[in-house]
Amino acid sequence: MQTSIPFVFMRGGTSRGPYFLRSDLPTNLNVLADVLIAAIGSGHPLNIDGVGGGAAVTTKVAMLSKVDDGWADIDYFFAQVSVEDKLVDFKPTCGNILAGVANAAIEMGLVTPSSDTTEVKIHAVNTGAKIVSRVQTPNHQVTYTGETQIDGVPGEGAEIQLTFKGVAGSSTGAFLPTGNLRDTIDGVEVTCMDVAMPVVIARAKDLGLSGYESADELNANRAFFDRMEAIRCEAGKLMGMGDVCSSVTPKFSVIAPARQGGTITARYFMPWSTHPTMAVTGAQCIASCALTPGTVADPMAKPHSGSPATVVLEHPLGNIDVVVEYSMQNGFSLEAAGIIRTARKLADGHVYVPSSVWNGLS
Repeated sequence: MQTSIPFVFMRGGTSRGPYFLRSDLPTNLNVLADVLIAAIGSGHPLNIDGVGGGAAVTTKVAMLSKVDDGWADIDYFFAQVSVEDKLVDFKPTCGNILAGVANAAIEMGLVTPSSDTTEVKIHAVNTGAKIVSRVQTPNHQVTYTGETQIDGVPGEGAEIQLTFKGVAGSSTGAFLPTGNLRDTIDGVEVTCMDVAMPVVIARAKDLGLSGYESADELNANRAFFDRMEAIRCEAGKLMGMGDVCSSVTPKFSVIAPARQGGTITARYFMPWSTHPTMAVTGAQCIASCALTPGTVADPMAKPHSGSPATVVLEHPLGNIDVVVEYSMQNGFSLEAAGIIRTARKLADGHVYVPSSVWNGLS
Protein backbone atom coordinates (compact mmCIF):
# COMPACT_ATOMS: atom_id res chain seq x y z
CA MET A 1 0.00 0.00 0.00
CA GLN A 2 1.09 3.56 -0.71
CA THR A 3 -0.05 7.02 0.35
CA SER A 4 -0.61 9.58 -2.40
CA ILE A 5 0.24 13.24 -1.83
CA PRO A 6 -0.69 16.00 -4.33
CA PHE A 7 2.21 18.11 -5.54
CA VAL A 8 3.41 20.56 -8.16
CA PHE A 9 6.90 19.91 -9.51
CA MET A 10 8.72 23.18 -10.21
CA ARG A 11 12.04 24.59 -11.20
CA GLY A 12 12.63 27.65 -9.10
CA GLY A 13 15.68 29.66 -10.18
CA THR A 14 18.55 27.18 -10.45
CA SER A 15 16.98 24.62 -8.11
CA ARG A 16 14.18 22.09 -8.51
CA GLY A 17 11.81 20.12 -6.34
CA PRO A 18 8.26 19.28 -5.27
CA TYR A 19 5.95 21.97 -3.91
CA PHE A 20 3.31 20.70 -1.48
CA LEU A 21 0.42 22.13 0.47
CA ARG A 22 1.53 22.00 4.09
CA SER A 23 -1.96 20.73 5.00
CA ASP A 24 -1.41 17.63 2.85
CA LEU A 25 1.60 16.56 4.94
CA PRO A 26 2.04 15.26 8.50
CA THR A 27 2.24 17.87 11.24
CA ASN A 28 4.87 16.01 13.26
CA LEU A 29 8.32 17.06 11.98
CA ASN A 30 9.89 13.63 12.52
CA VAL A 31 7.17 11.94 10.47
CA LEU A 32 7.37 14.76 7.91
CA ALA A 33 11.11 14.16 7.54
CA ASP A 34 10.48 10.46 6.87
CA VAL A 35 7.86 11.33 4.27
CA LEU A 36 10.18 13.75 2.46
CA ILE A 37 13.05 11.25 2.53
CA ALA A 38 10.78 8.68 0.88
CA ALA A 39 9.36 11.15 -1.63
CA ILE A 40 12.78 12.43 -2.70
CA GLY A 41 14.45 9.01 -2.60
CA SER A 42 17.23 10.07 -0.23
CA GLY A 43 19.67 7.26 0.50
CA HIS A 44 20.80 6.63 -3.08
CA PRO A 45 23.20 8.78 -5.14
CA LEU A 46 20.68 8.99 -7.98
CA ASN A 47 17.59 9.19 -5.74
CA ILE A 48 16.42 6.33 -7.92
CA ASP A 49 13.43 5.52 -5.68
CA GLY A 50 12.06 9.07 -5.53
CA VAL A 51 11.68 12.35 -7.39
CA GLY A 52 15.05 13.81 -6.37
CA GLY A 53 17.70 14.43 -8.99
CA GLY A 54 20.87 13.21 -7.29
CA ALA A 55 22.17 16.70 -6.40
CA ALA A 56 21.59 19.07 -3.52
CA VAL A 57 19.91 21.59 -5.84
CA THR A 58 17.35 18.95 -6.90
CA THR A 59 16.46 17.55 -3.46
CA LYS A 60 14.72 20.66 -2.12
CA VAL A 61 11.12 20.85 -0.94
CA ALA A 62 8.68 23.74 -0.59
CA MET A 63 5.57 23.50 1.61
CA LEU A 64 2.99 26.27 1.26
CA SER A 65 0.08 27.55 3.32
CA LYS A 66 -2.33 30.43 2.84
CA VAL A 67 -1.99 32.89 5.70
CA ASP A 68 -3.45 36.23 6.75
CA ASP A 69 -1.12 37.68 9.36
CA GLY A 70 -1.64 41.30 8.45
CA TRP A 71 1.24 41.24 5.97
CA ALA A 72 1.95 37.90 4.27
CA ASP A 73 -0.23 36.01 1.80
CA ILE A 74 1.73 32.76 1.90
CA ASP A 75 3.77 30.85 4.46
CA TYR A 76 6.74 29.16 2.77
CA PHE A 77 8.25 26.30 4.78
CA PHE A 78 11.43 24.86 3.26
CA ALA A 79 13.23 21.55 3.70
CA GLN A 80 16.65 20.53 2.40
CA VAL A 81 16.75 16.78 1.92
CA SER A 82 20.16 15.16 1.62
CA VAL A 83 20.95 13.15 -1.47
CA GLU A 84 22.40 10.06 0.22
CA ASP A 85 22.31 10.40 4.00
CA LYS A 86 18.54 10.27 4.67
CA LEU A 87 18.70 13.59 6.50
CA VAL A 88 16.30 16.54 6.39
CA ASP A 89 17.28 20.02 7.52
CA PHE A 90 14.46 22.43 8.38
CA LYS A 91 16.76 25.24 9.56
CA PRO A 92 17.67 27.03 6.30
CA THR A 93 15.58 28.53 3.56
CA CYS A 94 16.22 28.56 -0.20
CA GLY A 95 15.90 31.62 -2.38
CA ASN A 96 15.91 29.73 -5.66
CA ILE A 97 13.05 27.46 -4.64
CA LEU A 98 11.41 30.61 -3.30
CA ALA A 99 11.38 31.92 -6.88
CA GLY A 100 8.69 29.36 -7.70
CA VAL A 101 6.55 29.93 -4.61
CA ALA A 102 4.24 32.63 -5.99
CA ASN A 103 3.67 30.67 -9.20
CA ALA A 104 3.04 27.45 -7.28
CA ALA A 105 0.66 29.27 -4.94
CA ILE A 106 -1.36 30.38 -7.97
CA GLU A 107 -1.24 26.89 -9.47
CA MET A 108 -2.50 25.46 -6.14
CA GLY A 109 -5.34 27.98 -5.84
CA LEU A 110 -3.86 29.73 -2.79
CA VAL A 111 -3.52 33.06 -4.63
CA THR A 112 -5.76 34.62 -7.29
CA PRO A 113 -3.95 36.66 -9.98
CA SER A 114 -4.85 40.34 -9.62
CA SER A 115 -3.66 41.87 -12.90
CA ASP A 116 -0.98 41.40 -15.55
CA THR A 117 1.53 41.38 -12.69
CA THR A 118 0.59 39.77 -9.39
CA GLU A 119 2.34 40.66 -6.13
CA VAL A 120 2.57 37.90 -3.54
CA LYS A 121 3.87 38.58 -0.04
CA ILE A 122 5.73 35.58 1.33
CA HIS A 123 6.76 34.77 4.88
CA ALA A 124 9.76 32.42 5.04
CA VAL A 125 8.80 30.22 8.00
CA ASN A 126 12.34 28.88 8.57
CA THR A 127 14.00 32.28 8.99
CA GLY A 128 11.19 34.79 9.46
CA ALA A 129 12.22 36.78 6.38
CA LYS A 130 9.66 38.76 4.40
CA ILE A 131 9.79 38.59 0.61
CA VAL A 132 7.69 40.29 -2.03
CA SER A 133 7.44 38.28 -5.25
CA ARG A 134 6.11 39.89 -8.42
CA VAL A 135 5.14 37.38 -11.12
CA GLN A 136 3.78 37.74 -14.62
CA THR A 137 0.06 36.92 -14.90
CA PRO A 138 -1.24 38.34 -18.22
CA ASN A 139 -5.01 37.95 -18.55
CA HIS A 140 -5.01 36.74 -14.95
CA GLN A 141 -3.12 33.59 -15.95
CA VAL A 142 0.30 32.62 -14.64
CA THR A 143 2.82 32.43 -17.46
CA TYR A 144 6.28 30.93 -17.71
CA THR A 145 7.08 32.38 -21.13
CA GLY A 146 9.27 35.45 -21.34
CA GLU A 147 12.60 36.92 -22.36
CA THR A 148 14.50 36.75 -19.05
CA GLN A 149 17.58 34.54 -18.95
CA ILE A 150 19.40 33.54 -15.77
CA ASP A 151 22.83 31.91 -15.81
CA GLY A 152 22.67 28.22 -14.96
CA VAL A 153 19.30 27.63 -16.67
CA PRO A 154 18.87 27.01 -20.41
CA GLY A 155 16.53 29.20 -22.41
CA GLU A 156 14.42 32.13 -21.26
CA GLY A 157 11.38 32.60 -19.07
CA ALA A 158 9.01 35.07 -17.46
CA GLU A 159 10.69 37.49 -15.09
CA ILE A 160 10.12 37.06 -11.37
CA GLN A 161 11.15 39.97 -9.15
CA LEU A 162 12.06 39.06 -5.58
CA THR A 163 12.57 41.72 -2.92
CA PHE A 164 13.89 40.50 0.43
CA LYS A 165 13.30 42.44 3.64
CA GLY A 166 14.33 41.78 7.21
CA VAL A 167 17.00 39.25 6.27
CA ALA A 168 19.95 40.64 8.26
CA GLY A 169 20.47 38.34 11.22
CA SER A 170 17.47 36.22 10.22
CA SER A 171 19.02 32.95 11.45
CA THR A 172 21.34 34.01 14.27
CA GLY A 173 19.87 37.34 15.34
CA ALA A 174 22.92 39.34 14.28
CA PHE A 175 24.38 40.70 11.05
CA LEU A 176 27.83 39.69 12.37
CA PRO A 177 27.08 36.72 14.63
CA THR A 178 30.59 36.56 16.11
CA GLY A 179 30.64 40.32 16.69
CA ASN A 180 33.67 40.67 14.43
CA LEU A 181 34.23 41.71 10.82
CA ARG A 182 36.94 39.06 10.62
CA ASP A 183 37.80 35.98 12.65
CA THR A 184 40.75 33.64 12.27
CA ILE A 185 40.01 29.91 12.34
CA ASP A 186 42.72 27.31 11.71
CA GLY A 187 44.96 30.11 10.44
CA VAL A 188 42.39 31.29 7.87
CA GLU A 189 40.72 34.71 8.03
CA VAL A 190 36.94 34.48 7.59
CA THR A 191 33.95 36.77 7.78
CA CYS A 192 30.96 35.16 9.48
CA MET A 193 27.87 37.00 8.26
CA ASP A 194 24.13 36.37 8.46
CA VAL A 195 22.12 37.95 5.67
CA ALA A 196 19.30 35.74 4.36
CA MET A 197 21.63 32.80 5.06
CA PRO A 198 24.48 32.51 7.58
CA VAL A 199 27.66 32.13 5.53
CA VAL A 200 31.33 31.70 6.42
CA ILE A 201 33.31 33.60 3.77
CA ALA A 202 37.03 33.15 3.13
CA ARG A 203 39.52 34.27 0.50
CA ALA A 204 40.11 31.46 -1.98
CA LYS A 205 43.88 32.00 -1.96
CA ASP A 206 44.01 31.42 1.80
CA LEU A 207 42.73 27.89 1.23
CA GLY A 208 45.08 27.10 -1.64
CA LEU A 209 42.54 27.87 -4.37
CA SER A 210 42.41 30.35 -7.21
CA GLY A 211 38.68 30.93 -6.75
CA TYR A 212 38.06 30.32 -10.45
CA GLU A 213 37.80 26.52 -10.27
CA SER A 214 34.78 24.78 -11.76
CA ALA A 215 32.31 23.03 -9.50
CA ASP A 216 33.64 19.64 -10.64
CA GLU A 217 37.22 20.64 -9.90
CA LEU A 218 36.27 21.76 -6.42
CA ASN A 219 34.18 18.66 -5.72
CA ALA A 220 37.20 16.51 -6.59
CA ASN A 221 39.37 18.38 -4.09
CA ARG A 222 38.49 16.44 -0.96
CA ALA A 223 41.44 17.82 1.00
CA PHE A 224 39.93 21.27 0.60
CA PHE A 225 36.49 20.02 1.68
CA ASP A 226 37.96 18.40 4.79
CA ARG A 227 39.66 21.64 5.80
CA MET A 228 36.63 23.73 4.91
CA GLU A 229 34.35 21.54 7.00
CA ALA A 230 36.60 21.84 10.04
CA ILE A 231 36.54 25.65 9.70
CA ARG A 232 32.78 25.69 9.11
CA CYS A 233 32.03 23.60 12.19
CA GLU A 234 34.20 25.81 14.38
CA ALA A 235 32.63 28.93 12.86
CA GLY A 236 29.17 27.57 13.68
CA LYS A 237 30.12 27.50 17.37
CA LEU A 238 31.50 31.05 17.21
CA MET A 239 28.27 32.18 15.52
CA GLY A 240 26.19 30.80 18.39
CA MET A 241 24.72 28.02 16.25
CA GLY A 242 26.10 25.15 18.32
CA ASP A 243 27.24 21.90 16.72
CA VAL A 244 26.56 22.41 13.00
CA CYS A 245 28.55 19.47 11.65
CA SER A 246 25.34 17.62 10.68
CA SER A 247 23.51 20.78 9.54
CA VAL A 248 23.67 22.44 6.13
CA THR A 249 24.04 25.83 7.83
CA PRO A 250 26.11 27.88 8.03
CA LYS A 251 27.06 27.66 4.38
CA PHE A 252 30.61 28.36 3.16
CA SER A 253 31.94 30.53 0.35
CA VAL A 254 35.31 31.41 -1.07
CA ILE A 255 35.88 34.67 -2.94
CA ALA A 256 38.43 36.03 -5.40
CA PRO A 257 38.79 39.21 -7.47
CA ALA A 258 36.36 39.46 -10.39
CA ARG A 259 37.83 38.83 -13.80
CA GLN A 260 34.78 39.13 -16.09
CA GLY A 261 33.74 42.68 -15.20
CA GLY A 262 31.71 41.78 -12.09
CA THR A 263 32.10 42.92 -8.50
CA ILE A 264 33.66 39.77 -7.09
CA THR A 265 34.07 36.07 -7.90
CA ALA A 266 32.47 33.58 -5.53
CA ARG A 267 32.15 29.84 -5.10
CA TYR A 268 29.40 28.63 -2.77
CA PHE A 269 29.15 25.33 -0.93
CA MET A 270 25.96 23.61 0.24
CA PRO A 271 28.12 22.76 2.29
CA TRP A 272 29.29 19.26 1.31
CA SER A 273 29.25 19.90 -2.42
CA THR A 274 29.81 22.92 -4.65
CA HIS A 275 26.77 24.85 -5.83
CA PRO A 276 26.76 24.66 -9.64
CA THR A 277 25.79 28.35 -9.82
CA MET A 278 24.89 30.50 -6.81
CA ALA A 279 22.20 30.39 -4.15
CA VAL A 280 19.88 33.39 -3.98
CA THR A 281 20.14 33.60 -0.19
CA GLY A 282 23.89 33.11 -0.23
CA ALA A 283 24.23 35.73 -2.95
CA GLN A 284 22.65 38.35 -0.66
CA CYS A 285 25.10 37.51 2.11
CA ILE A 286 28.16 37.57 -0.16
CA ALA A 287 26.96 40.83 -1.75
CA SER A 288 26.61 42.38 1.71
CA CYS A 289 30.10 41.17 2.59
CA ALA A 290 31.43 42.79 -0.59
CA LEU A 291 29.87 46.12 0.41
CA THR A 292 30.96 46.10 4.05
CA PRO A 293 34.30 47.76 4.84
CA GLY A 294 36.68 45.62 6.86
CA THR A 295 35.51 42.17 5.79
CA VAL A 296 37.61 39.59 3.95
CA ALA A 297 36.21 41.07 0.71
CA ASP A 298 37.81 44.44 1.45
CA PRO A 299 39.51 45.73 -0.71
CA MET A 300 39.05 42.84 -3.17
CA ALA A 301 35.56 43.81 -4.29
CA LYS A 302 35.12 46.62 -6.77
CA PRO A 303 33.81 49.74 -4.98
CA HIS A 304 30.31 51.18 -5.34
CA SER A 305 29.29 54.81 -5.14
CA GLY A 306 26.25 54.36 -2.94
CA SER A 307 22.83 52.82 -2.37
CA PRO A 308 21.23 51.12 -4.17
CA ALA A 309 24.20 49.13 -5.42
CA THR A 310 24.14 46.38 -8.01
CA VAL A 311 26.60 43.72 -6.90
CA VAL A 312 27.55 41.29 -9.68
CA LEU A 313 28.77 37.94 -8.39
CA GLU A 314 30.68 35.79 -10.87
CA HIS A 315 29.88 32.10 -10.28
CA PRO A 316 30.87 28.88 -12.12
CA LEU A 317 28.27 29.25 -14.88
CA GLY A 318 27.98 33.04 -15.21
CA ASN A 319 26.77 35.91 -13.06
CA ILE A 320 24.03 36.77 -10.61
CA ASP A 321 23.07 40.39 -9.91
CA VAL A 322 21.99 41.48 -6.43
CA VAL A 323 20.50 44.95 -6.02
CA VAL A 324 21.26 46.04 -2.45
CA GLU A 325 19.66 48.95 -0.62
CA TYR A 326 21.74 49.88 2.41
CA SER A 327 22.79 52.60 4.81
CA MET A 328 26.28 53.45 6.10
CA GLN A 329 25.20 55.82 8.89
CA ASN A 330 26.27 53.45 11.68
CA GLY A 331 28.32 50.99 9.66
CA PHE A 332 26.80 48.85 6.92
CA SER A 333 23.07 48.25 7.43
CA LEU A 334 21.08 46.24 4.90
CA GLU A 335 17.61 47.57 4.09
CA ALA A 336 16.51 45.34 1.19
CA ALA A 337 17.93 43.11 -1.52
CA GLY A 338 16.47 42.37 -4.94
CA ILE A 339 17.01 39.43 -7.27
CA ILE A 340 15.60 38.56 -10.70
CA ARG A 341 14.76 34.88 -11.26
CA THR A 342 12.61 32.65 -13.46
CA ALA A 343 10.65 29.49 -12.69
CA ARG A 344 8.80 26.82 -14.64
CA LYS A 345 6.14 24.30 -13.81
CA LEU A 346 7.45 20.88 -14.81
CA ALA A 347 4.71 18.51 -13.69
CA ASP A 348 1.87 18.02 -11.26
CA GLY A 349 -0.09 15.14 -9.83
CA HIS A 350 0.66 12.87 -6.88
CA VAL A 351 3.85 11.58 -5.35
CA TYR A 352 3.62 8.26 -3.53
CA VAL A 353 5.27 7.12 -0.31
CA PRO A 354 4.94 3.72 1.37
CA SER A 355 2.03 3.65 3.80
CA SER A 356 4.46 2.13 6.31
CA VAL A 357 6.18 5.55 6.32
CA TRP A 358 2.93 7.50 6.61
CA ASN A 359 -0.69 6.41 6.30
CA GLY A 360 -1.94 9.90 5.55
CA LEU A 361 -4.07 10.13 8.69
CA SER A 362 -2.02 12.41 10.93
